[in-house]
Amino acid sequence: MKPRTILATIFLIAILIGGNFTALKFALDHTTPILLAGMRTVVGGSVLLGVALLRGERLPRRAVDYRRIFVVSLSITTVSSGLLVFGVSRVPAGVASLVSSTMPLFTALLTVVLLGIRVTRLGAVGLAIGFTGTVVLASPSLSGETAAIGIGALVVSSVAWAFGTVFMKWRDFSAVSPIMLVGVQLIMSAAVLIPFALAVEGTARTDWSVGLLVPVLYAAIPANAVTFSLMALVAQRASPTQASATAYLIPVFGVFFGWLIRDEVLGAVEFAGGVLVIAGVFVLVTSNARRATEQLERAPSNRT
Repeated sequence: MKPRTILATIFLIAILIGGNFTALKFALDHTTPILLAGMRTVVGGSVLLGVALLRGERLPRRAVDYRRIFVVSLSITTVSSGLLVFGVSRVPAGVASLVSSTMPLFTALLTVVLLGIRVTRLGAVGLAIGFTGTVVLASPSLSGETAAIGIGALVVSSVAWAFGTVFMKWRDFSAVSPIMLVGVQLIMSAAVLIPFALAVEGTARTDWSVGLLVPVLYAAIPANAVTFSLMALVAQRASPTQASATAYLIPVFGVFFGWLIRDEVLGAVEFAGGVLVIAGVFVLVTSNARRATEQLERAPSNRT
């Protein structure tokens, strides 16, 4: 894959996921948060599972694979996804994208705790900057209960997503293809989220119209199934530094689309906090990517 193609793919991923936060805001004008999260998993999971089966892939056969997929499903596409949509319902889309971008920071911390992998000095600086930005970003919400709950939900969502990411590095998932893995985990999440939403929220506040269908389809397919496939491609073809670029580009586009489509404007404090978060993530992922590149460069000499 040519460098320009890789760069274009990275920007496309960031644009599609960045627009997801604004799409969720439009969908929430017509339905409730948990039901929306459930609808995303049903559509996205069905698409990915269908693609995997059409490619000739088989469903996992071992019970241990299903147990491990369920852990990932519970953390990433059930708890994290549900809290993400709930958080978006309480705060502007741009702010939600910035808070959600703290996921790499929590991933780094959990990698230290669960895997015992040390963070470099530069990575530690990135963590400090990023978490300082998180505190600054969250500070205006402390004056309002609704926003504070939303920020809290988004932070916990990031932690849950980070745990699922680290768990996939911690346990062996090599027997299941990436597309099949995500397809199965989304269907598992749907089996949890839909009954829970129907029991807690019901459907009385849901308007089954085009205004709901369009953003749900966008959130489930372009912002979920398509971006997952593109990220898998980038992970295979791009360098670690290039692949990590999506981590700090997504919130930029999240803020941009919130401003462009829904006239959202960040306050001075939110802007400052967001800049710190993005800077912290940039330093952290650049440090990790640099270490990964150095390890790859040293690998051939280690085998001789």
